[in-house]
Amino acid sequence: MERIYAEYFIETPFPLEKAAATLAGEQSSGTFVPVPGETEELKARFAARVELIEALEVVSTPSIPSEKLAPGKYQQARVRVSWSIENFGYNLPTLISTLQGNLYELTQFTGLKLMDLEVPDSYATHFRGPKFGVEGCRRLTGVEGRPLIGTIIKPSIGMAPADTAEIVKALVEAGIDFIKDDELMSSSANSPFAERVSAIMAVINECAERTGKKVMYAFNVSDELDAMLRNYETVVKAGGTCAMVSLNSVGLAGAKKICDQGALAIHGHRNGWGMMNRHPLLGIEFPAYQKLWRLAGVDQIHVNGIDNKFWESDDSVVRSMEACGKPLLGGYSVLPVVSSGQWGGQAFETYRRVPTVDLLYMAGGGIMGHPGGPSDGVRALQQAWNGAVSGLSLEETADAYPEFGASVEKFGKK
Repeated sequence: MERIYAEYFIETPFPLEKAAATLAGEQSSGTFVPVPGETEELKARFAARVELIEALEVVSTPSIPSEKLAPGKYQQARVRVSWSIENFGYNLPTLISTLQGNLYELTQFTGLKLMDLEVPDSYATHFRGPKFGVEGCRRLTGVEGRPLIGTIIKPSIGMAPADTAEIVKALVEAGIDFIKDDELMSSSANSPFAERVSAIMAVINECAERTGKKVMYAFNVSDELDAMLRNYETVVKAGGTCAMVSLNSVGLAGAKKICDQGALAIHGHRNGWGMMNRHPLLGIEFPAYQKLWRLAGVDQIHVNGIDNKFWESDDSVVRSMEACGKPLLGGYSVLPVVSSGQWGGQAFETYRRVPTVDLLYMAGGGIMGHPGGPSDGVRALQQAWNGAVSGLSLEETADAYPEFGASVEKFGKK
């Protein structure tokens, strides 16, 4: 019988074997006391198994305090657990309820984080995965051999559809590849969704007819399920190529429903990520997280960026980018979205740490705040990546390209 495997980073004041057994029992056939129905035959078939325990550091202060535990020593460890696929079949919400669920509430743990997971090959016959992925997004945008360059509409909220369309026009004419709604923008009183789509797509479609280049715009369709489907159809009818979903807001089932429609590339925004990941011993790590969304069918997913404006370290960003590049079920490619306080200067360290151009490089202020305007901002990012991939230093690239040189003057002391 096929099994699903999960790896956890745990901390506990109890013996590791006892704590791991509690984890496995709580998330399969067991409860806090033996019960008559849990026969040996039932456990052999449905109980989770502890496959591996690797003891790590011992600490004197719990990572997450508990009023129910007396002071003592706390053992950290890596634990690998498996479940029979019979327990949840091909049901993603039940899968995540099993792999996480009540685990974070167990008294036995003063820290617990889901680090990674493995699903069997049969999942490929039940989950199509990303419809577009890296190659599909390149095909839709006509971009080959370099990163896709993108930006976010700012101000986040407050502009009318005509105002937004004017900004889009400037960006489209500047040669941008990708634009997205901010995650705060959905359908507001001053910018109803359908009106915004109509105004923006009129600009994008006109440019596509004139130049042959169709900019990908990710409209934020996040809403209640029926409204999301209506928003999705609005984008399709207007000739759009992408929809954005706030993953943690709509959940696995909501995101999968949108991905299953199959007509648009799906841009997965992970806003709320810090709530799940910022604590080193609570939540979920990105390698596990991105696999769940790849199974749901997301084509693009945020990974933060080098020298970003948030809390996440460069090493964590690198691990996230590398996780997106690792094969899943023989395919299921997903385009990493590098963002959060980016300008062309970070391209050099990004490419040094993760030498690939299969990414979407997003800059908001780094484009919109360029001293020469958005057009020079787009050119500066393209120049930065050309320099980084060609082996030039930041200084050499600034000397070679005036638009990027102006970026260094503006943002280089950030």
